[in-house]
Amino acid sequence: MKKRWARFLDKLAENPLDVKSEKDLKVDLDIDLHSHLIPGIDDGSKSMEDSIAMISRLKGLGYKKLITTPHTMSHRYPNSSNIILDGLFAVREELARRKIDIRIEVASEYYLDEHFLSLLRKKDILTFSGNYLLFEMSYVMAPADLSGMVFKMYEAGYQPVLAHPERYVFMHQDFSRYEALKEMGVLFQLNINSLSGYYSKEVKKVAERIASQGMVDFVGSDTHKMGQLDRLEAMRSSQLLRDVFENNTILNHTLV
Repeated sequence: MKKRWARFLDKLAENPLDVKSEKDLKVDLDIDLHSHLIPGIDDGSKSMEDSIAMISRLKGLGYKKLITTPHTMSHRYPNSSNIILDGLFAVREELARRKIDIRIEVASEYYLDEHFLSLLRKKDILTFSGNYLLFEMSYVMAPADLSGMVFKMYEAGYQPVLAHPERYVFMHQDFSRYEALKEMGVLFQLNINSLSGYYSKEVKKVAERIASQGMVDFVGSDTHKMGQLDRLEAMRSSQLLRDVFENNTILNHTLV
């Protein structure tokens, strides 16, 4: 509270006519860009009923557009673009049949490995809103040539977006790893539920630090199951999320 009050006083000194109260801070969050809502192809939705239930709940929370992002991970979820697109069309058909009015698109969350590099060479990549490429990596160990892989994404014409940077344990004790990725131009997508301590206290701490440094570009729900959505509902109206929007340039609203 003391830090928040200090920020308020600093703003008041800079421009007394342009200070917003906490109630006025806008969380513009009607587009989600990270979820696992295609049934039966990864660790997210297990059935079409699960998918429809989660999508309906997300709609009820205020989302108007969902960009769902199934894993592409050769050793665990060897999805192809065709598998993912077929799943999207099936979900869209079911939503239409039930008259649930919400936009749903698809990309993928790509795990950095040799299979990903082969897809990259073929440009067989599902992106969101043009050329944004969502990627992930091992939580405990960096890829052998992370910077080289990032360069290859740029070289192929994509803008790299790192999914949930706060969850990579191998980076927690060396914040310069985050700074190095930002210097390379990598965009960061923070999981909203990380701010609640859903994953761990340490992940929450790192999420807050990344956000306080103005490093967050997108926020996502990373919805896998219904049980996460109660926590997401609480976080959407939290001061912690308002602080993220205040301290960072969040680009979700540009994903039209």
